[in-house]
Amino acid sequence: MDTTAARIARTIATEIGAAATQVSAAVTLLDEGATVPFVARYRKEVTGGLDDTQLRTLSDRLTYLRDMEARRETILQSIKDQGKLTDALAKSIAGADTKAALEDIYLPYKPKRRTKAMIARENGLEPLLQAILDDRAAVPETLAEGYLSEAVATVKDALNGARDILVETLAENAGLLGSLRDFMKKEAFVSARVQEGKEQAGAKFSDYFDHREAWATIPSHRALAILRASKEEIVSIEIAPDADTGVPRAVDMIAAEIGIQGDGPGDQWLRAAASWTWRVKLSLTMYLDLMTEMRRAAHEEAITVFARNLKDLLLAAPAGARATLGLDPGIRTGVKVAVVDATGKLLDTATVYPFQPKNDLRGTEAKLIELIRKHDVELIAIGNGTASRETERLVGDLLKLLPASIKKPTKVVVSEAGASVYSASETAAAEFPDLDVSLRGAVSIARRLQDPLAELVKIEPQSIGVGQYQHDVDQRRLSQALEGVVEDAVNAVGVDLNMASAPLLSHVAGLTPSLAHAVVMHRDIHGAFSARKDLLDVRGLGPKAYEQCAGFLRIREGAEPLDASSVHPEAYGVARRIVEACGRDLRSIMGDEGALKRLRAEDFVDDNFGLPTVRDILSELEKPGRDPRPSFKTATFTDGVEEISDLKPGMVLEGTVTNVAAFGAFVDIGVHQDGLVHISQLADRFVKDPHEVVKTGDVVKVRVTEVDAPRKRIGLSMRKDGGGRDAGGAGNRGDKPQRGKPQGGQRTYQGKGKPQGAGRHQGGKPQGGGTGALGDALLNAMKNKR
Repeated sequence: MDTTAARIARTIATEIGAAATQVSAAVTLLDEGATVPFVARYRKEVTGGLDDTQLRTLSDRLTYLRDMEARRETILQSIKDQGKLTDALAKSIAGADTKAALEDIYLPYKPKRRTKAMIARENGLEPLLQAILDDRAAVPETLAEGYLSEAVATVKDALNGARDILVETLAENAGLLGSLRDFMKKEAFVSARVQEGKEQAGAKFSDYFDHREAWATIPSHRALAILRASKEEIVSIEIAPDADTGVPRAVDMIAAEIGIQGDGPGDQWLRAAASWTWRVKLSLTMYLDLMTEMRRAAHEEAITVFARNLKDLLLAAPAGARATLGLDPGIRTGVKVAVVDATGKLLDTATVYPFQPKNDLRGTEAKLIELIRKHDVELIAIGNGTASRETERLVGDLLKLLPASIKKPTKVVVSEAGASVYSASETAAAEFPDLDVSLRGAVSIARRLQDPLAELVKIEPQSIGVGQYQHDVDQRRLSQALEGVVEDAVNAVGVDLNMASAPLLSHVAGLTPSLAHAVVMHRDIHGAFSARKDLLDVRGLGPKAYEQCAGFLRIREGAEPLDASSVHPEAYGVARRIVEACGRDLRSIMGDEGALKRLRAEDFVDDNFGLPTVRDILSELEKPGRDPRPSFKTATFTDGVEEISDLKPGMVLEGTVTNVAAFGAFVDIGVHQDGLVHISQLADRFVKDPHEVVKTGDVVKVRVTEVDAPRKRIGLSMRKDGGGRDAGGAGNRGDKPQRGKPQGGQRTYQGKGKPQGAGRHQGGKPQGGGTGALGDALLNAMKNKR
């Protein structure tokens, strides 16, 4: 392994808690085209058992570190081409462990536009700076008189030129920049101030009208909220150390780089120059660096939260293969109805008008009873949007009218987030070219109850609505992270090769969208696949793609029983040796835990398949094709509680967790507005991460603690003591109130409980000021570099 690759492997190994050899092995597999799900599931011996989470992190960091190594080589070559590369400089570049550190070192050598310092040097003022540094007892103004010229008219011009050279030299000092950055990360405060006249327009950001807290500990959700408020020009942001104590310390750090010898005229001028350097240059540099870092960290945290929620939603319990009637509620435009069979095939559609202005309640009841009877409907899925509770009440009354001869279906309120996006998508148009767009949403609602994963993969993840500030974060990084979540979820569950849609197949390891369409086209032309190996007959699907995808595709009731399991075709020989050891037929042994428990995995290890693979095969034979998702259960909304105005503090209700953020969980309790269980109200113990307690899709019991109808805010508690505004409150995450503002979990959200987010900074000049004092070594080093 070359030095660069070894260094990358060691760095990643430390970060993911693995050995460098494991990382190197995984990198080799990924570079050869293997997918993360395939490596995690079928190459455990090679990687030492790295799981999909470790491999996702490894893949992300590998890209970053390789980009950094490429940048390192570019910088080295650039400085070498300038004839300025020294052994010490090369060593410094080789030792830089972040992109920021690399750029700091490169700054003095980076091609730049004509600067004030360049002009000052051209005007012969560099010797003036050196003279001031050499003789601190001399008066700078007197020294400057010897450097006047046609281009430098006054003493002030001469000294300003010398100062410009000093400022640029200090601003390109990698060591100083690194020290200041470390200082700022520990000492800086993030301050937000409302802009004049924006109080009413920005009322939802009122908690940040006069806000100040440490940069080092600001939670991501507050950082993003402040950033969005700034983007909307409601507040201005400042990132700076304390004006009275922090700024003088920053100036002293700059002065230390100059070297103060006493209190002579030269030292006084240099101290003033150090203060000027902080005020006009380095404070702004630090502000931009810390703003970038704060935004990056907040984005990463928001992406992590979104990814985790999406995973929970995708892996939510499926209601199963049962005929389902989907209802997309509406008032004026009517309730859209779609019936799908157990396989999700569309059977029937209708539009009914039980509400204003038509009020056709009888016609609606007759139509729904007709559809339930005609298609043996077992489930009724009701979208949770506008008129959801009214529609649910209508269905509840309808079920009471059903004759005893008809088995009553189960009604379930499901999230319709993203259904409208799907309805207007190319995927929906291809599936239902002749179906009205409004009716496609009802189909999606019905199908997502049957199998959330199979239906939600058709919708762009950002549109599913389980993120925290998803529209504010780096969209490329977000898409990359969410694609990984979808891929891992799909492959964890497995896909029925003869039932899956092209969108679902496209997320199977090794199958691109074009290959997924080719599989479906082959299936449509030649009929159902009878064996996994038949995939090799699909046009464009070669041995490599087959290797990656085969283990995640299932064929029920096929000629090869193992095709219904997660056992990879490459390991069928091992599975058969296991079956032979039991002296039974393969079909009879699959699912017989008793017979398989008596076997020792070690007895079946060979040169090609190690202990982890054998254990996985035994586990799969015990429960072939098992679904890792939980069993299906639903929340029951309380009768008579349908609007926010129906809520009263103290009410105990059942609801479904719709979103988990860093500051708590949003719960749908059936009033068209999700309530917030703040992190301090999730349990009767300290909770560091809400995901320790709840996940998206959980059915929970909550107590209403606060109702603010005008602002559409509902406070909920899951604490056994009933919670309340002061029960735990801000203290749970160290979110201490600042300047009288309650900061314990910002609740800036509107409509269906979606938290508001943030954007880029606006306004807010960094603080400056203070006094202080470049030694000979600094200026000489500058000369040597040039």
